[in-house]
Amino acid sequence: MRFSRCLNGWRTVCSAPVCRVERLSTDSTLMGRAVALNVNVFLRTLIKTLGMLYLMLSLSWKLTLLMLMETPLTGLLQNIYDTHYQRLSKEVQDSMAQANETAGEAVSGIRTVKSFRTELGEANHYDVRLMETHNLKTRRDTVRAIYLLVRRMTELGMKVAMLYYGRLFIQYGQMSTGNLVSFILYQQDLGDNIRTLIYIFGEMLNSVGAAGKVFEYLDRKSEVSIDGDLQPSDLKGHISFQNLSFSYPSRPDHNVLKNFSLELKPGQMTALVGMSGGGKSTCVSLLERFYQPQQGHILLDGKPLQNYQHKYLHSKIAMVGQEPVLFSGNVRDNIAYGLPGCSMDKVKEAASKANAHAFISKLENGYNTDVGERGNLLSGGEKQRIAIARALIRQPQVLILDEVTSSLDTESEQMVQQALACCPSQTLLVIAHRLKTIERADQIVVIDSGEVVELGTHQELMDKKGNYYKLRERLFTDDNTAKQDQEKSDTVKAQ
Repeated sequence: MRFSRCLNGWRTVCSAPVCRVERLSTDSTLMGRAVALNVNVFLRTLIKTLGMLYLMLSLSWKLTLLMLMETPLTGLLQNIYDTHYQRLSKEVQDSMAQANETAGEAVSGIRTVKSFRTELGEANHYDVRLMETHNLKTRRDTVRAIYLLVRRMTELGMKVAMLYYGRLFIQYGQMSTGNLVSFILYQQDLGDNIRTLIYIFGEMLNSVGAAGKVFEYLDRKSEVSIDGDLQPSDLKGHISFQNLSFSYPSRPDHNVLKNFSLELKPGQMTALVGMSGGGKSTCVSLLERFYQPQQGHILLDGKPLQNYQHKYLHSKIAMVGQEPVLFSGNVRDNIAYGLPGCSMDKVKEAASKANAHAFISKLENGYNTDVGERGNLLSGGEKQRIAIARALIRQPQVLILDEVTSSLDTESEQMVQQALACCPSQTLLVIAHRLKTIERADQIVVIDSGEVVELGTHQELMDKKGNYYKLRERLFTDDNTAKQDQEKSDTVKAQ
């Protein structure tokens, strides 16, 4: 439950996901170990300390008060030490997280690293991060060494004072030699116990930094409200974007969408086209409730999206992205992701609609074949078809396809289009660059700089000879060039 709250609180695009996972794993482990160990030792040591104080007071209350003078001195030293040590420990933890992030980025993008021959550069980058961590640890250990030296000198001074006044008490008959020896033995144990108590207190303060980071995420509130409770039994899927204005949190001064208005009707296919950075994917992110628009509303069947229950909304709206994400496990688990108890027949039916059943059946273990971490044991087209099957199995009322045909061959694309045609009441939103996909849309929306500049059917927009006409001519030229290059490549291979 706590982890799910973290996921709700995080934005879709994490600036440093490895760093955040590092905080959740390493810092929570540190906090848990500190609490479990220190509380146990603290209580046991406190009881022993109180017992020894009673015995020492019975032997000589004057020497006991003298020995207790060490406590505020040690506490003052510990306070100064903790202030610096805690700050340096926090810097060390952050530096280690950044080093792990650097290593994680290099490993996850190893193909890019190798293709650009930047292995040495990434290694040097990692070395720099490790050296920063090393320097911080050296500074932290230096502070600790100075603290231990001063504390040892304080202990030695108090022992010299105790022996001096103990000899005076024996001379004046206020204390026997045997009582002084007993007092010294008790004092050694008492000093160790007091230092242990102060050390534990310092360790608990040290773990406060780790605890603060963990609770920073556990207590984080989602910027997108998930408190809606609307769950209608009959959802038509009529979507209306009304005067939306939106800017990403990382760039609050740059409006990606400006007074954006659009209507998506049930049973119709709407294609969003335009140059990169125009705001097409932003529309999808807002419709999926990954972000909250600064102005305007998105209505679903006339009701604001935030009024719908979170789980219900995402059971009615499904999305397939350009780069599908698969999880470790088998093919069946990925298709039925989020649907516990889903039957095998439904899984196969969805796979067939996505033209995935044929290649899945040829796998060694069929639907029980492991896909690997992030689906790295499958090709891009195979992952794409499994992602499409994962969306179709939910029978959503609103289906969003973001460049999904880019990784599909012509045959697979046709079969997916046929499967989508079997759902006449479904609201379909498509972002695509392939001409065949765009041309068959019921309405085509041309977006430029976050605004709708043209809207209509393929023929209507072609007759206008405006932005869509120019864009189509450019895509048509690019497609022809790609086909010619492919034909030349095939000819060379044949020769």
